[in-house]
This record gives sequence, structure tokens and C-alpha cells, in this order.
Amino acid sequence: MVSTIPPLADALAAGPVVLDGGLSNQLEAAGHDLSDALWSARLLAEEPEAVVQAHLAYYGAGAQVAITSSYQATFEGFARRGIGEERAAALLARSVELAREAAGRAQADGVAGPLYVAASAGPYGAMLADGSEYRGRYGLTVDELERFHRPRLEVLAAARPDVLALETVPDAEEARALLRAVRGLGVPAYLSYSVAGDRTRAGQPLTEAFALAADADEVIAVGVNCCAPDDADRAVRLAARVTGKPVVVYPNSGESWDAGARAWCGDPAFRADRVAAWAADGARLIGGCCRVGPDAIAELAAGLGR
Repeated sequence: MVSTIPPLADALAAGPVVLDGGLSNQLEAAGHDLSDALWSARLLAEEPEAVVQAHLAYYGAGAQVAITSSYQATFEGFARRGIGEERAAALLARSVELAREAAGRAQADGVAGPLYVAASAGPYGAMLADGSEYRGRYGLTVDELERFHRPRLEVLAAARPDVLALETVPDAEEARALLRAVRGLGVPAYLSYSVAGDRTRAGQPLTEAFALAADADEVIAVGVNCCAPDDADRAVRLAARVTGKPVVVYPNSGESWDAGARAWCGDPAFRADRVAAWAADGARLIGGCCRVGPDAIAELAAGLGR
């Protein structure tokens, strides 16, 4: 089916668009166990309605874009669970279908559109499920990383999302691979790094990392996610200046994980009053990541007049 809603790039040109919040924390809040190497992708096969309900919570809160549950969904990861290539491809496509289903239900319930779907493609390290998604430097070449990413991006693109979310990218070299992998797919993409200060998690200057996407026609927004709100403040300005493109930003809550106590600690630094500053600095696709739930997205949406 051909979409009749305006392209997301046009919506970004018209003003800020609200992204959703952390899908995993919404699923966990609903009682689902995500302590699995496949993370939320496990529910694509086992409890798809749970994924729809999580998306619905964010659409109902004012999000205009839902990010699919495919962040940790890869052919390699599914294969380790005994899921063959054909079934894995179907599950990847299903992640887009479930978000579309949620959008349809939300609009039937009176949520104003247009509502968009971003198909998530996490970094190589997310498939490893060993924390390397926050370090990068996997010891693979750009060509090897491109060969890893391209097949699932092809499947996700064929499911016709509104945008491919190349998200939580820790390493500029992986960004190079992803930018090559999305060429010719016929679906726009956004590129979002995970950062620490003014550098990628792998240590490259953000000026250089953002510049990679400046001339990429497929990329409609560039920015950061899964980082501290303070780091997002600086990165938004830099991404806008370096690329001249709309900026995507969706940081974490700002709380920190205490591994010993196995609990989150500290006060959230993700506040709706920061959103106006991000928008003023060039952010056009704005939401939250880990520990940012529907209530926070509702406040963010209200602050943007959505």
C-alpha cells in the first residue's frame, strides 16, 4: 500500500516532530521480561500485541513517530535462537507492520495524524548483546559492517516504513558502513549517534562523525540518542552547524544504573523545558530513549504545541 501521508522530510521542514520514548521501559512497565539477547525483538514472535500496545501508549501520549522493536533484531541473532532466515525476515517486516497497526488503532481512537513509523536498525554491537554497542571498535572493516547491515535494511525497507532509524551508532566507521548500506533502498534514513561529551562512544570527534552524513541524500536528519541530556544539548547545535540538516535528538532520562544495587539512581535530567532550546538550535525530530516514558513524551509534545 502506498502511503498517502506527507513524507516525514516535509513534516520536519515544517517544524518539530515528536518521537516516542523508550520502547523497552514501556514493555517492562507492562510486565514483560526483556532479559534476553533479543531484547524487545523476542516479543515480535511471542507477544506481538504487547508491542502494539507499547506503540499505542506513545501515540496516545502525543508521539508522531514510533520506532519499531527491531533494534536488536538481526538474522544472526535470530539464528542463534534457531530461527531461520525466512522466518527472521518475516519478523523484521512484522516490526514495521505492528507499528503501522498501532498507528491505525490510535487514529481510530481519535489521535490526530499523520503518524509515522521509523524502522530501527541498531549497531552491530547490539546483536552481540555484550555492551559493545556502547564502545564500537569491533575489529571489523567498513566493508564487513556494510555486509552485516545491508540484508536487514533491505528487509526493513521493503516493509515500507517512513524512515530507517540508524540509531545508537557508537562509531563513525560503523556510520560509514550504514550510510553505504542504505543507498538505493528507496526509503529515507536518519543517523543518530550514541555519544559521550563531544565524541562518539568510540572516541571520534562529533564534528567528523556528523560530517559523514552532510552530503548523504538518503539522510533526512542527523543527531544523537541514548546519551545524557547534557550531551544532547551540545550535540544538537553541532549537528545542525556541521550538516545543515534537521537534527534528531532523543536522549536518556539522565539517571544512572547502579550495577551493585541493580537499580536506577539519581534524578532525571530529561525535562520538557529543554525541548524549546533543542528546537531553537535546529532539532526537528525530538523524543526520548531509555527511561523516558509516555508521561514525559506527553509533556514534551505539549511543550511543542502538539
